[in-house]
Amino acid sequence: MKNLINKILVIAAVIAASLSLTSCNYNSLVEEQQGVDQSWAEVENQYQRRADLIPNLVNTVKGYSAHEEETLVKVTEARAKATSISINADDLNEENLAKFQQAQSELSGALKSLLAVSEAYPDLKANENFMNLQTQLEGTENRITIARRNYTEAVQKYNTAIKKFPTNIYAGWFGFTPKPQFKAEAGAEKAPEVKF
Repeated sequence: MKNLINKILVIAAVIAASLSLTSCNYNSLVEEQQGVDQSWAEVENQYQRRADLIPNLVNTVKGYSAHEEETLVKVTEARAKATSISINADDLNEENLAKFQQAQSELSGALKSLLAVSEAYPDLKANENFMNLQTQLEGTENRITIARRNYTEAVQKYNTAIKKFPTNIYAGWFGFTPKPQFKAEAGAEKAPEVKF
């Protein structure tokens, strides 16, 4: 009888220890997931800030370069596409992030074309409103870079946490799945060619 009671106490102690460990790790995973969600919200916030600057930039350029209609249309269309793709942090996966990143890359390319147009218009380049918008856009691009870096760090920490033993055993049971990372844009591995 004494052996049976000892076995029951040992089993109860193991179960209690397991539940305690699981609870602590579960709470840690929730914190890590919240960090990813918050970082993703900041990424979206900075991309939205950029999108909000574009109509003013387009209108400023439009006033100086009426015959650059094609460039202005491309920027407006790219902005519309980029702002139409919004991903809830719960829906972050490789496919959705790739679509989001592609739309943002198209917008970045269109913006580069728009800013290149300004080179042909000295009055536009000297316009205070245009210079102000260009400065805000540059600052926003820096904020986007920082937000993406913070997101990448949060995802790395979260993905590592759900793959560590013993957490990896039950992380999937509670719905903790890996989050996707941003990928380098095509051609990023090649250094730009500089000619003098």
